[in-house]
Amino acid sequence: MQIHDLKRNHKNKKDRIVGRGGKHAKTSGRGGKGQTARAGNKRRPELRDIIKKLPKNRGYQFKSVRKDYLVKTDKVVKGESFSALRKRLGIKGRKIVIE
Repeated sequence: MQIHDLKRNHKNKKDRIVGRGGKHAKTSGRGGKGQTARAGNKRRPELRDIIKKLPKNRGYQFKSVRKDYLVKTDKVVKGESFSALRKRLGIKGRKIVIE
């Protein structure tokens, strides 16, 4: 067997022509003009920019480590419940300790 006797098992397959568009049209499959038609087009989504502008909640506090709210006895009305005391003094989410 010699080189001129060799035959392929499969027919010749043409390489894909890159960047020529659907039917080798003028826009090469990239749409119209501008940023999206250029090479290296990577635009950021708008939502990501909105998220980046929001401030981060810095730090983390364990509920068990939160400081207690100290209330002196002269501010407490006799027979007042803790929920009423919270409303009156505007205390939110902290443990009340009466001194």
